[in-house]
Amino acid sequence: MANYAIALEYQNCIDCRACEVACKDENGVMLGADKQRIWVGVVEGGETLSDYFMNFYPSQCNHCIDAPCVTVCPTGASHFAEGGIVKVDYDMCIICKGCMEACPYDARFVDESRHAVDKCTFCDGRIQEYGTTACSATCPTKVRTFGDLEDENSDIVKLLKQREFFLLKEDEATLPKLFYLVPQDKEFAKRTLGDGIKIHKWEDIKPLYEAATQAKKPEWKKA
Repeated sequence: MANYAIALEYQNCIDCRACEVACKDENGVMLGADKQRIWVGVVEGGETLSDYFMNFYPSQCNHCIDAPCVTVCPTGASHFAEGGIVKVDYDMCIICKGCMEACPYDARFVDESRHAVDKCTFCDGRIQEYGTTACSATCPTKVRTFGDLEDENSDIVKLLKQREFFLLKEDEATLPKLFYLVPQDKEFAKRTLGDGIKIHKWEDIKPLYEAATQAKKPEWKKA
């Protein structure tokens, strides 16, 4: 049984937004700047023109192992699906927005065309055929590496074994499955890593993720 995740080489992001376009096209996402399953965050800095910089942080639903959006949902619309994917059953959603408030990553929005809350699904409808998400396949600079954390031979596990990484809002204790790879360029890393960011190695964090995943698997619903 798979457990899907994404590793992000965010240093490679050029803010072309091809990932956003691919996502909307693949999943029929409602048009609008505030209607998006994935996005690119921008952080600017520098005190003078000579040291000005822009950092890009691609993001989306983190498909947390301990997802608060699932816990607070009163109808069961928000749920865990096979592969550890967090999904929304549109027919059960009453748009109470509890999940939107609970999500630490602002990864949900109301899609009026579906009359429900929507979010990234890791393109679960195309994984079996193509083995990856639309955003990962489209990115021209290969920012995203999608794969199965339970497959030792998967590209994502091989990458996490080789590189250090960090998690967003780790203090929320959600066990997110978006892994941001620490840039190999030391100056770039220094500029983009915020104060208090914890740097991890896969060998150290793997037992925690494995134990939490096994505890949650009984809640995973079959497609």
